[in-house]
Formats: sequence, C-alpha cells, structure tokens
Amino acid sequence: MSALALRPLGRSGLHTAPLALGGNVFGWTIDEATSFSVLDAFVDAGFNLIDTADVYSRWAPGHQGGESETIIGRWLARGGRRDHVLIATKVGKDMGSGAGGAQIGLSRRWIRQAVEDSLRRLQTDHIDLYQSHDDDAATPLEETLATCAELIREGKVRAIGASNYSAPRLAEALATSARLGLPRYETLQPHYNLVERAVYEDALEPLCQREGLGVINFFGLARGFLTGKYRSEADLGKSPRGGGVKGYLNPRGMAVLAALDVTAEELRSTPAQVALAWQMARPSISAPIASATSVVQLQELMGAASLVLSSAQMTRLEHASARA
Repeated sequence: MSALALRPLGRSGLHTAPLALGGNVFGWTIDEATSFSVLDAFVDAGFNLIDTADVYSRWAPGHQGGESETIIGRWLARGGRRDHVLIATKVGKDMGSGAGGAQIGLSRRWIRQAVEDSLRRLQTDHIDLYQSHDDDAATPLEETLATCAELIREGKVRAIGASNYSAPRLAEALATSARLGLPRYETLQPHYNLVERAVYEDALEPLCQREGLGVINFFGLARGFLTGKYRSEADLGKSPRGGGVKGYLNPRGMAVLAALDVTAEELRSTPAQVALAWQMARPSISAPIASATSVVQLQELMGAASLVLSSAQMTRLEHASARA
C-alpha cells in the first residue's frame, strides 16, 4: 500500500491515517497474542490511530474493565512503537465503585484517578487523545474542561475529545472552552455509518465542520452488518455481536446491502471496504473506527483506504441509505 495521506484531528496538531483501529475486541473476543498480531499488522501498513476505553471490556463475564488498555500497554512495552501510534482512550463510563466512591462520570475527582489508571495500564506517560466517553450532565462543563487543562499542562494528555455528545451539549462545551480560555474538544466520536445517518448528519456534522473538529465515528460497520455477514435472522448467531444488528434486517437495510454488493462487484472489493470508503469520502470524517478479530479481517478493512468511489457510486449508496 502506498503512503497514506494523514488527516488532521481538529486543531490538535495530531494527524490520523484514514482508518482507526477499534480496541474493544482486545481481551474480549480475541486473546492477547491475536491482538498483538492485529496491532502489528495495522502499524506495519502505515495506520496509526488506536482507539480504546477504560471500560473495555467490563461487560464480559469475569471482566472488570481495563482489559483492552492492558493488552495495548503490553504491546507497546514489547514493541517499542509508541512514537508510531496515537493512543486514544476514554473516561466516563461506569467502572463500578472504588474507595473514593462511584467510578463514573467526568468529575475532577474521577478523571484524575481514571487517567492515572489508564496510563498505568497503557504503560505510557501520555495519552494522545483523551475522550469524554459520555456527557455528564451532573458535572459542570467548566469542571471537566479545567481538569483536562491540568492534564494537558502536566503532559499526561495531548488533546481531548468528546464521544456520544448531542449537538447542543457539544456546542455548549466548545463555547465554555472559548469563554474560559480552556482546551476544547478537538474531536467527536459519534455513532455513524450507512444505516445510522440521521443523528450525526442533522446537527452534529454541520457543527463539527463549522468548528473544525475531527470526527472518528464508531460502529463504522454497524456491528458487522455492513460486511454483509448478516442477511437474515438465521445469521444472527454467527458472532457474539450478532444480536445488535437485528434491527437492520428491514427493507432499508437490505437496500443498503444490495447497493454495497453492486458497488463492491464494480470495484472488485468487498461490502465492508465500500462501506468504510464511503465514510472516508465524507468531508467531515477524519477516520471511521473499525475493529478486527484477525489479521486477515484487518487486511480487508485496511483495503478501504485505497478505494476511490465515483460520484455515481456515492449517490447510489446515499440513495439506498436515505431516510424515509
């Protein structure tokens, strides 16, 4: 693959290749050795943004959270590749209760503890992009942003981002940063793909473009639906994530898959590659996030970065996925 053109993450000074690697599967659906192989292959191909969160994979039986960060940390310690990657992690989801109380939200107390926990697990002295995983209406934005300013001054964090924020709250956060002279959210991580367009495109996309934010959207393949793996309810048992795609098995979802199939055939590619390439071609998107459970699967996904969709192919996909 030729050298990848890097894209800015807002005004942070950080730049990402056009595909980000989702770390949610590390230590959950793939073991440490496979995770290392996937990470190696990703960086070897010229990609650089690895996205994780402190809460990954607390939902799995017997897990407590931090499993993904721990594996990434061991990989970093083993490989000496820290300068070749951007590590993006998150804070704010429920991590249970600890000695200091509830481990959730965006209070100064919890952020200060959580960042140290993440740095320890990641075996690094800084996080490139530290994201607020959920909006925390109970904590003043001023408190959250001032705490992030401390972390940036201390060199523990390079830039901050938001995930799962509504347009009004993101706009309020940006205004708060401007008013108080505090670091601003330079990125947004929204739920966005060909079958989940409305929430992002209606209000968040115009805001991000107006304010010059980077966008690294999650569920870029709609939990695997856009790979074409799930075409009937009989297919839902194919993976642990199958149940999450049942709602897409409707006429609109089938129309999207049909458009992906036709386009993939034209380009001699795959539906997954076309789905990601469509997102990469959106002017507001810095890099969709996709996870892979094997090197073979990852190689397929990385191939999306070299696909060029024609205007007719873009229109076909947008028409098939248009809202009623």
